[in-house]
Amino acid sequence: MYTEFTRERITKLRMEKGVSEYKMSYDLGHSRSYINNISSGKALPSMQEFFAICEYFDITPTEFFNVDVANPAVFSETAECIQKLSEKDMVLVLELIRRLASGN
Repeated sequence: MYTEFTRERITKLRMEKGVSEYKMSYDLGHSRSYINNISSGKALPSMQEFFAICEYFDITPTEFFNVDVANPAVFSETAECIQKLSEKDMVLVLELIRRLASGN
């Protein structure tokens, strides 16, 4: 169950980032077939490599497994920016998000 999910999630995030399997493998310091072996089901990343993959995508492990977030990197960056706002500005952003989410 998690094996297939992990393969598919890495592929989806890689495609969203617009990088090839070869480039991602190279960027992570592996042979050109490293990501292809994961995507094809021949291998899974070690825990250390999983963390490196999450870092590569600028997401947390929690965000990796949260499929309800369409683009976890954008979500993460948005959350980081919101945390830097004053409480008053956070309330304004929240009101705007609620309005956009409701379609009104």
